[in-house]
Amino acid sequence: MIKSIKKFVANESGATAIEYALIASLIAVAIIVSLGALGTKLNGTFNEVAGNLK
Repeated sequence: MIKSIKKFVANESGATAIEYALIASLIAVAIIVSLGALGTKLNGTFNEVAGNLK
């Protein structure tokens, strides 16, 4: 029983998976924020073009 507890405590694969998940989530947040800003700029550009075409 104590052997299995020591083995469980020494296992670091779960911590590594959590670290990778945190990194992936930070990258996803950065992509979402940048696409939001890009979408706002594109919307402004298309509205300007549409206004010039009228």
